[in-house]
Amino acid sequence: MMRRLAVLLLLAFAAALPAAPALAVQPDEILGDPVLESRARALSAELRCMVCQNQSIDDSDAPLARDLRLIVRERLTAGDSDPQVLDFMVQRYGEFVLLRPRFSWRNALLWGAPVLVLGLGALIAFVALRRRATGPAPRLSPEEEARLARLLAEGKATEPPKG
Repeated sequence: MMRRLAVLLLLAFAAALPAAPALAVQPDEILGDPVLESRARALSAELRCMVCQNQSIDDSDAPLARDLRLIVRERLTAGDSDPQVLDFMVQRYGEFVLLRPRFSWRNALLWGAPVLVLGLGALIAFVALRRRATGPAPRLSPEEEARLARLLAEGKATEPPKG
């Protein structure tokens, strides 16, 4: 029984292994300086693979992602700061290369649209609920109208004179 359980666990582990994130950085790309390599990995995680589009160049196996990783490492070894490397990549490939786009006036609508949609939805819900609460009163049935008229007539007869 234990042997069968061990085999099942081993098979489950082997089946789940491909689902684990695989880093595509090749051994020949890794820099000798661990500080520069950690900066390169951090920058690579922020840059989009132009082929895969929803993967960072750090995770992508595409040849273009490899080229971009090499460019990042070249710029770092040349002495560029992290913002300079990102600016270089944006200048060369456009802002689409960034996995997290920067806030600017050109993309302010992109950043503000969710807030505007939520605000508009809240306003519509508020107006609809307020209309429902202050809507017209329900109509009385003929029996209810006759009873109300009787009660009002009785109330006028017993009401003391004003003034």
